[in-house]
Amino acid sequence: MLITSDLFEAYLKCQTKCFLRSLGETATENGYSDWVRAQQASYRCEEIKRLIQKSSQTECVTRSIDREEVQSAKWRFAVETTARAQNLESTIDVVERLTSEGQDKLDLFIPIRFTFANKLHKDAKLVLAFDAFVLSELLRREVGLGKIIHGDDRTTLRVKTADLVSEVRRLTEKISALLCSNSPPELILNRHCPQCEFAPAIVVRRA
Repeated sequence: MLITSDLFEAYLKCQTKCFLRSLGETATENGYSDWVRAQQASYRCEEIKRLIQKSSQTECVTRSIDREEVQSAKWRFAVETTARAQNLESTIDVVERLTSEGQDKLDLFIPIRFTFANKLHKDAKLVLAFDAFVLSELLRREVGLGKIIHGDDRTTLRVKTADLVSEVRRLTEKISALLCSNSPPELILNRHCPQCEFAPAIVVRRA
């Protein structure tokens, strides 16, 4: 079963939410959830547009990252790109490529995520770390740093994703076991429930 960044993020909120998304369950209407998705999509779109406008035409590409291609890559930013390795797939807002000045001459690849929230939850760092982990598996080299640009002031938070690798591995193993199960996980209500697009369906299932 393919573990995507969308499923990984859902799992951080709720195992049931992740399970329902993996089955392709149709979400129900939730005003707050709809508002969050709209805000996030708008923020990401504006920040990507801003990045492209500040860059030259040759600096930005929009395509999936290929391990063989990056050896001779000329781009600086891969926008809205997909990285896939084994049973993992991550849709990354931007991957920045920095030319290395070290003796090994290996370029550095830095995943970047845009988040509209002014105050970040730990989940945001873990999702970025998942991006870095998948990218690392694809490129077969360490991706130890990522960036989150967030909030009204477009604050840049640098995250040492290498410090979160063990936790990401542990979580992906749990998600893999969940997705291989034929039965839904035990429902545990939490603070995310009122914000979830599956909330009405979960209440019905619980009843």
